[in-house]
Amino acid sequence: MKNQFQMGTGLGLKPDHYQQALECAAQGLWFEVHPENYMVGGGPRLAWLEAIGSRHPLSLHGVSLSLAADCPPDETHLKRLKALADRVQPALISEHLAWSTWRGQYHPDLLPFPRTSEALRRITSNIQCTQETLGRRIAIENPTHYLHLDGHDYSELDFLAELTVRTGCGLLLDVNNVHISAKNLGFDASAYLDAFPANAIMEIHLAGHSEDPGNSTLLIDTHDAPIAEDVWSLYQRLIARVGSRPTLIERDDNIPEFDVLLDERERAQALLSLGHKPQFAEAI
Repeated sequence: MKNQFQMGTGLGLKPDHYQQALECAAQGLWFEVHPENYMVGGGPRLAWLEAIGSRHPLSLHGVSLSLAADCPPDETHLKRLKALADRVQPALISEHLAWSTWRGQYHPDLLPFPRTSEALRRITSNIQCTQETLGRRIAIENPTHYLHLDGHDYSELDFLAELTVRTGCGLLLDVNNVHISAKNLGFDASAYLDAFPANAIMEIHLAGHSEDPGNSTLLIDTHDAPIAEDVWSLYQRLIARVGSRPTLIERDDNIPEFDVLLDERERAQALLSLGHKPQFAEAI
């Protein structure tokens, strides 16, 4: 496994950019993919991923484990994920604090849940199962919120912190998610970041968002636009507190040219260079 402390700012790897990604020599550059697109036995896509992984650290950012579901992760899916991880040796593996399966059916969304004591026990078990199968520590991403949900026993920060204590997992802090959720639910994004468990942060995400066409007061986590200035300000505030952590520029729609993404990456890299080195170790 490549040392995550050598990772600066990374980019989401897109097929149109494979050749440029392979040839790019930017210091600290790394690439992240959704493993679901690469959990196959062979073929050109996997060959490209292996080639790029020979030159740059990789991160696997899953969207299908459904860790908040009312059942364990699918065994076949976990085995395929482990096979991919063993093959490409990613520096980081992450998943979402959400559910997306119900009685064998997959849904195309990362769905919310009440943060109850029962949910905490269930998600703890699912994370432990995942980490034991993979033989690796994973990071859990804070969700994006669009409406208030009743029935919580824990605040989100307390819930995330308790998951790290019970499972040894790390956290993926998506700053764009925080900004969107704060605007949609009416809380202070800066206060949320100031209280986020710093020592557990294994990775940071930055992305763009859009207004809901039918409701300009509702922000949507679309990943289809440049990073907003409000998100850049929050990121700078976070790095000043927690120091340099591997940071990803996410762009999943309206994909620009590779050089445009590199420009955003350089802005984040410049902010990272101002941060001190984090003092935490890889576990599992």
